[in-house]
Amino acid sequence: LYAYTQRWFSCRAMGQALKENLPMMWLAAGQAPNFRTINRFRSERFQSLMEGLYTEMTHLLIEEGYVDLEAYFLDGTKIEANANKYSFVWKKSTLSHEEKLQMKIEETLEVIQEAIALDTETFKQEDATFERQRISHKRLQDVVTKVEKELNAMDQAIAVAPSKEEKQAHQEASKPLRKAYRSLTKDHLPRLERYEEQMGLFGERNSFSKTDPDATFMRMKDDHMNNGQLKAGYNWQVATQNQFILHYTVHQNPTDTRCLIPHFEHFKATGLPLPNWFIADAGYGSESNYLYMEEQETVTSLIPYNTYRQEQKRSFPKQAYHPYNWWYDEHEDVYWCPNNRKVAFKAYSRRTDRYGFKRDFKMYECESCEGCPFKADCTRGKGPRQIHYNPIYEELKAKEAAKLHSERGATLYAQRKTDVESVFGHAKQNLGFRRFHLRGLEKVTVELGWLGLALNLKKMAGLARHHSPKYRSIQIKGSRDQVRSRLPFFILKAFGTTS
Repeated sequence: LYAYTQRWFSCRAMGQALKENLPMMWLAAGQAPNFRTINRFRSERFQSLMEGLYTEMTHLLIEEGYVDLEAYFLDGTKIEANANKYSFVWKKSTLSHEEKLQMKIEETLEVIQEAIALDTETFKQEDATFERQRISHKRLQDVVTKVEKELNAMDQAIAVAPSKEEKQAHQEASKPLRKAYRSLTKDHLPRLERYEEQMGLFGERNSFSKTDPDATFMRMKDDHMNNGQLKAGYNWQVATQNQFILHYTVHQNPTDTRCLIPHFEHFKATGLPLPNWFIADAGYGSESNYLYMEEQETVTSLIPYNTYRQEQKRSFPKQAYHPYNWWYDEHEDVYWCPNNRKVAFKAYSRRTDRYGFKRDFKMYECESCEGCPFKADCTRGKGPRQIHYNPIYEELKAKEAAKLHSERGATLYAQRKTDVESVFGHAKQNLGFRRFHLRGLEKVTVELGWLGLALNLKKMAGLARHHSPKYRSIQIKGSRDQVRSRLPFFILKAFGTTS
């Protein structure tokens, strides 16, 4: 833990410090385990302990008055995985290659069918992973078994053939089947097994790394060439207050939107008290997230939607072709476009996204756009201008906007930038943690736990050292000397070594 506060993230650096660095030697009581022992402890043996330890630390932060869970600031950052940059596997590529392989398998089965009785249609089955009918690796293995039996029978026939001519005839007859057998065993079966294994690793993702299969390829901010290069990484979701990390989760999804619900569900499972305010940026603004936060009765959310900042600009009301700026007749349920043409309600529609979430829309369509001089600026479609209005989402957006415009809401949301963003700055710039040193989702989660504990302890030590009017917004119990003297016991209690 002390090593992480000193920017020593590799086990070899920790092992070397145990022999050369006096504070490390004192903390270890003169013991100097080698780097393999340190690595086993932090990556394997500590997996089952980290979650409980981190929850205990948050409890202690609350008890000592460092945080009160009045506000819960959530944000995410991407950290590069310990994986080769060019070890990518793409889902679309796998699906394409597998489909071509299925065509080759069908051609091979046609050759086999001419030699032995084989109903190829019975080997096809519906596959939910590939979303079509296909021959699985298991079914193809059954075909190989049948071909092997047939070839053994042919070999026996060749062995007992009375004449040389009959042997040659049997050998010629078995050549197509032997060639098909080689294709199945040497090419089709191994490739099919590999593609099925890859599809199992993808899950809901579109990519993974061969070096670290749990890592997903994402766009990082440090793109110096500005070419949108993708790197294998993880999405670190962090909740903070007073720049202390209250809770964290690690996700394989590159976007923040789909991380909110699993993150907060994980937080609730820890048994910690729920916060009064939940603050996140526009990256989390979606209908599903708003509905989820509505269900949290004791928690008030402050999450702007993706067009909130745009709507606050003075230029927004001047955008004549945006439906928000059109006149709406509530009685007749119609909009009036800038050319004073009626945009009337046409039909209801429902959309289901790739994750199964359903959204209901009201579709409005202009009575006629023919001859309109503004059509090129108003719509790119060939037909009349359409508006797709989501009543539920618009109502939820209005609620969030009202909370953001309130005095308390505006103050808390302005605080978000200096609270959670500063934590990422300390981790990446001050500690230099920009790339993982372990592989696999479970080990990466443990490593970020060590990093979070280190950041919290550094923050506590800093407050104890600089207990001045600058830090009086945090009501720490006791004087500077008392806080400093309690810090070692705080660490021991977090590790469960004191009662």
